Amino acid sequence: MTLVEFLHPLNKNPIRDNCLATLYFLKRYRQIDSATVEELRGHLKNGRVPRAAKANLADQLAKSAPHVDTDGKKGSRLLWTLTESGEREVRSLLNLPAADAEIEHDVSELDKVINKITNAEVADYIHEAVKCLSIGALRAAVVFLWAGAVREIQELVISKNSKKVNLSIQKFDSKARTVKKVDDLTYIKESKLLLVAQDLGIFDKNQKDMLEEALKLRNKCGHPGKYKPGPKKVSSFIEDVVGIVFS
Repeated sequence: MTLVEFLHPLNKNPIRDNCLATLYFLKRYRQIDSATVEELRGHLKNGRVPRAAKANLADQLAKSAPHVDTDGKKGSRLLWTLTESGEREVRSLLNLPAADAEIEHDVSELDKVINKITNAEVADYIHEAVKCLSIGALRAAVVFLWAGAVREIQELVISKNSKKVNLSIQKFDSKARTVKKVDDLTYIKESKLLLVAQDLGIFDKNQKDMLEEALKLRNKCGHPGKYKPGPKKVSSFIEDVVGIVFS
């Protein structure tokens, strides 16, 4: 998620609300605990906040207690940080659930993954997962992240020796067609794809087993039903998939 996306719901709010939300974004999604007035102004400009260039941010922050506090100095400039009451205020402004900290951590981790991915198609899937996480659509986040992971696994498989790839596929699916390009792997069941990836040495048995569990969760989330995973379940899913496929 970008700062522009995060601040967009507040585009008609007072500059003070945008200051608080920007400090929240920096703390939760970028691991930046504090900022000077000029650093904050730069972030507000990057977030396309009207009036950011001319607003008296020092005055806005000074009048925002107890939602902000000073956190030492950077040179001669005060560093401003968001307090717990400030976090609650931003959650209220943006209608974020109170138990969202775990999800925010996952969003931050997936943002890091996106920055490392060179395959645009895979990155797009992960970006969709981030959007879903950000609004609490956990089932959809699981589905999109898994789709990105599968595409990444397909790319890893197709990068191996073609003869070995096809011999491995035939071992687990005798009716499978000959694979010549990555899109041919879309006809291979994902459960079989994981076996092939293990057989080719891409994953070890433990990693394959964990990905099989992740696939089971994806299937529960991707098919009609009453099952709804909680934040901890989704967080565990993200940790496993990111740690195994994208590490």
